Amino acid sequence: MPRADFYLIDKPRFREQPLLLVCELARRAYAAQQPTLILTRDFEQAEAVDELLWDFDSDAYIPHQLAGDEDDAHTAVLIVPPGIDTADRPLLINLRETCPAGRFDRVLEVVAADPAERTGSRDRWREYQQRGFELAKFDM
Repeated sequence: MPRADFYLIDKPRFREQPLLLVCELARRAYAAQQPTLILTRDFEQAEAVDELLWDFDSDAYIPHQLAGDEDDAHTAVLIVPPGIDTADRPLLINLRETCPAGRFDRVLEVVAADPAERTGSRDRWREYQQRGFELAKFDM
């Protein structure tokens, strides 16, 4: 059964920079050798994630790139802005306002503290539930 985990940002560290949580999750996935997609809302957010993955921890190296070239299949963490098609992977970090299409073993939903974000996450929760996902929530 596929699983969707919702990470609700509450800690000051992540409130100020929610993409830090995305980097932490990507680091965990890489350490567990799980090929990962990060679906971003737009190209600017994709670039921000790309830059932050280089800078957030000087001791961590996470092989990553923006999707759209011939090395995509060989890159551990692939950052995917809208409009670029990629092959599904077992783990997906979703930053978009909609549930992703495709087949995934696990989806990680990163939800900022903003009230509008929380409302959208409730809609996605219901959609995952209807699709038969096992659901979990974590306060971060």
